[in-house]
Formats: sequence, structure tokens, C-alpha cells
Amino acid sequence: MHIELRKGLTLRPGTFNAVIAPEKEIVTAINSNADLQRFLFLYISGNYSRILSGINRQSKNFDVRRGFTAHQLFTILREAGHTVVFVEHDPSLFDGAAAMLEPIASALKEAARESLVILYTPVADRTFSTLGRNADHYIEIVPVEETRYPIRTSRTVRQCGLRPSGQRTLEVS
Repeated sequence: MHIELRKGLTLRPGTFNAVIAPEKEIVTAINSNADLQRFLFLYISGNYSRILSGINRQSKNFDVRRGFTAHQLFTILREAGHTVVFVEHDPSLFDGAAAMLEPIASALKEAARESLVILYTPVADRTFSTLGRNADHYIEIVPVEETRYPIRTSRTVRQCGLRPSGQRTLEVS
């Protein structure tokens, strides 16, 4: 059982992975993996979820749990017995509960002994970084945007004061 985030980037059981990626990328990775329907999949979110509505949940093995406080998240992680544990990071759970960061980070690492654990966020913050400190893999997927470079003509080269070869020589004095 594994999840391929991108070609050549695979998450495997027995690992705790902290993943920063665009929402579309992570939803595609989950939905395109047909094997996930054969395994117990636990999706954990906090007060709100950005991606749950986009995930194909036709499988009977797909469980959803919500932790509205850091203590509830900790309890859910301790009770998890699934093949895949996916946690959508919600920094609001730690408002006034910063003391729970280390116990939850340890619970994520502990759950990874028997499961594939993914701590996910589209944008990293201080609490995510603290939770991900114990991760086996810390992965950031940056969207690649098409960049168009201006075409330089001989006219623009002359205006820039460059030599036709496009390079300038430095003189030593």
C-alpha cells in the first residue's frame, strides 16, 4: 500500500510524512489511488476542511473523524488503527493549547509505526512545523507555473548596452 503524490514521490506504510502541497494536488493523489479503497483510511480534520468535499469517499473503509480541540485530536490519534491516517492540519486547534503540540507530534510518530501517516497543509505555519519536526519525510510540493521569458532581439540588446553575444566583460583596474 502506498500513495504516489507525484511521479517518483511515493509515501509508504510505516512512515510519518509532513506534506505541504496545493489542495488540488493532494486531492488528485488520494482520488487517483484505487488501492486506497481496499485499506482502512482515516481522515482527520479540525474545525473545517478544505479538501474533504473533493475526496472520493465511495469506499466503506473510509472513516472521517473531526477533532474540535487539540485534546480530541490527540485522542483520535491514540485510538487510530487504520492503514492510512490522513490529518488535515488546523492551526486553530492549538489556540490556547500550545502544550499539546509535543504530545500530538509524538502521537503522530507513534501511529506511523503501524500506519502510513500524513500530516497535510496547503500552507505551512509555526504549529505545522512543530508537529512535522518528528516526521520521517518533510515534503513541500510547489506548483509549477509556466514562465514566459521575453525574447531578446538585437535591438533590445543594444538598448541594454550588452554586446551581441549577450555578455559583458568586467575590467580589472
